[in-house]
Amino acid sequence: MKKDNYVTSISNRRARHDYHILESMECGIELKGTEVKSIRLGKVSLAESYALVQRDEVKLENMQITPYEHGSYENHEPKRSRKLLLHKKEILKLKQKIAEKGLTLVPLKLYFNARGIAKVELGLAKGKKLFDKRETIKQRDTERELRRLT
Repeated sequence: MKKDNYVTSISNRRARHDYHILESMECGIELKGTEVKSIRLGKVSLAESYALVQRDEVKLENMQITPYEHGSYENHEPKRSRKLLLHKKEILKLKQKIAEKGLTLVPLKLYFNARGIAKVELGLAKGKKLFDKRETIKQRDTERELRRLT
């Protein structure tokens, strides 16, 4: 079996555009077998996804995983709620930060670690205003111009 066909990581580029990322952490994700196969093929979208803390559990909502083509009747729902695997202390810390400051949890990256286990990089984020987004774009353009000149 060749590993060349597999995508190693999927990133959420939209999250860095829409949010100020204050902290990030790695957590596991509870998946079904056909979901893992679809992720390895790169058929995932993190664009509109977010995480919620409900009853001492963190759940990833609205993440699109396209059903596996060769799956049978046990194929998964594309946008089902998926549980994220964190220690209880980490969950309580996240719960406190979200309640205090009005922050949100956004998935930044989905990847497989060295042992082949699917992991999600979760970011504690604060939403950007329109003028912040414009400023970010302006800074990126000036950096690009400076690199081009040197």
